[in-house]
Amino acid sequence: MRATISAPFIDTNAGDLVWTLNHPLVDPLATRTLVVSGLSVELRVLGASHQVVLGAGPGAPVETVACLPGVPGGLPGNAEHPLPGVGDYRFDSIVESLPRTELTRRVEGIHQETSDSPGGLIVTFPGDPLAVTALHLTSGGTSLRWRTWHAYPQSGELVTTTTTLTP
Repeated sequence: MRATISAPFIDTNAGDLVWTLNHPLVDPLATRTLVVSGLSVELRVLGASHQVVLGAGPGAPVETVACLPGVPGGLPGNAEHPLPGVGDYRFDSIVESLPRTELTRRVEGIHQETSDSPGGLIVTFPGDPLAVTALHLTSGGTSLRWRTWHAYPQSGELVTTTTTLTP
């Protein structure tokens, strides 16, 4: 699903991103809610940031990758946490510095993967067609998996995260 927005691109660069599982919900620019194996999963684009809400109601785990005021940036390469009542959670991230031609090729691939997928959500920001935030939820066997991409064309960076949730 492609979402059209008029909000400007806000975040500065990949180094400012922070990962957390307990940040309060932020008003999203675009959302997509899916139910997979009885679990509600809400994909939320916050700008060049995202949140994934697992379940509904108070206390639902919230994966946030965003620039958070007052919190020093830096994503972990990987992290694992049990989520009581939900399952085992694994997060992986990679930050790549790419020339514009390669960033263009990669963003085109992200559009192809997410735009028409039942588990995809992609937002392109005004001003640069390479300024995108995308999420893609898939399920296979007994686990859920989502990938996210945060493209920073002004610095030539692409942040890719992969999360696996095993109930």
